[in-house]
Formats: sequence, structure tokens, C-alpha cells
Amino acid sequence: MKKIKLIISTLVLFLIIIPSANSTEECFEKTSRAIFKFNMALDDIVLEPLAKGYNKLPSPLRTGTSNFTSNIGTLLSIPNNILQGNVNQLGHSIGSFAINTTVGILGFLNPAEKIGLKPHKEDVGQTLGSYGVGTGCYFVLPILGPTTARDSLGLIADTFIDPFAIVTIREKEILGSSGSAFDYYTIRSTSAVDFRADNDRNLESLEKNSIDLYSSFKSIYLQDRENKVKNSIQDQDEWGNLDN
Repeated sequence: MKKIKLIISTLVLFLIIIPSANSTEECFEKTSRAIFKFNMALDDIVLEPLAKGYNKLPSPLRTGTSNFTSNIGTLLSIPNNILQGNVNQLGHSIGSFAINTTVGILGFLNPAEKIGLKPHKEDVGQTLGSYGVGTGCYFVLPILGPTTARDSLGLIADTFIDPFAIVTIREKEILGSSGSAFDYYTIRSTSAVDFRADNDRNLESLEKNSIDLYSSFKSIYLQDRENKVKNSIQDQDEWGNLDN
């Protein structure tokens, strides 16, 4: 816990000393636009064909794969629920992961949702936002896509507190569980394909109807992140509010 608090404190301090900038401001727009074009080309060559092939798989297989990757993703929410002081969502996250991993056969099924457990996906970027840390300027990362100063730092911090990242890319055992970097990137890649497949039609429509696709992606990303941070704050129960 001390290590986690140190990481968060360092990130907050770093963000405070970053020159004041809001999310509508660009860190380096020309570079970001060039990276965006690269990402879109990569999507056309690799991700889109994979997504279209994925959508041709039987529905139960797609649903099971989505459930499996989502269940693993719930692990990141647990430490962030603790850092946010969100006892209610902490219960949902732990309960959902425990039930789906056991009764749900490693998460391929989602019985937890049927009994009312619906954990929000939380990450360090959202946790920092719930503390009142601003987004900082906007930019685009190769392959990973849109981000902000706050969220990019949060992305790094995620790998230090996410139990799945700890046992895979950091190769440390937790409760006898271990893994490798290959496991981590396989799950992340599968999750990306699943997301791309789910949004295939939406992305096609966006590409056809957007005057400036770069600006459209920027607007969608920033609005989505703002909504997620608001959910993190609004869903906190009285204990969480007392801690803020």
C-alpha cells in the first residue's frame, strides 16, 4: 500500500508542476496528427481485418472471449476502488471477479452480472481525475491512440498496481499465480480486437461522416474520459466522500 501511495503521490506532484493546460489544448498537434495517420493505416492493415474475421466467429465464442478479457480487466479496478475510497464499487469488483472466475469458468461466463454485480472499469487516470487532477494537454500515442498528460502517466502507473500486470510483465507471484509478458500482451491484444469488432460499424460511420476524423476521435475520447471520471466520483458512497 505504501508503494501504491508513493506512485500516486509522485504522479500528482508531476502533474502539478506541468505547465497549466486543459484537454482541448494540444501538446504537439502536428506530431499527433502524423501519429494518428500511422495508427489509422495500421488499423486498416491489421486491426480492421482481424476485427471483421473475429465478428464471423460464433456468437457464444465472441461473448465468452469478451467476458474473459473483461473479467481480467476488473483486477485493475480493485486497487483503484481502494485509492478512490469507493467501498461500494470495491465490493462489486471483488465479488464479480471471484464469482466469474470460479462459477463463471475463468470468466468466460458472467453469472455475477445476473445477481446485480456491475463493477465500473477504473484506472489510475480516472483515480487522479477523481482527486481533482486536471487532464493536461492532449496527444496521440503510436498504437495506443488518444491520451492526455494525466492519462499517459496513469497508463504507466497502471502497470504497477494492476495485479494482472504484476504477475505477468513484472513476473511476481500473487497468491501462487504467475505469468509472463506474453500473457499480458496477448490479453491486451485480444481485448483490442474485441473492442474494435464491437465498434466496427460505428467506426465506419465515423470515417464516412467526419470532416476532420482526428478532431472527431479527440472529442469522443475526451468526452468518454470525462464521463468515466464523473462516474468514479458520483458513485462513491459516504465513506468514499469522507476520504476526499
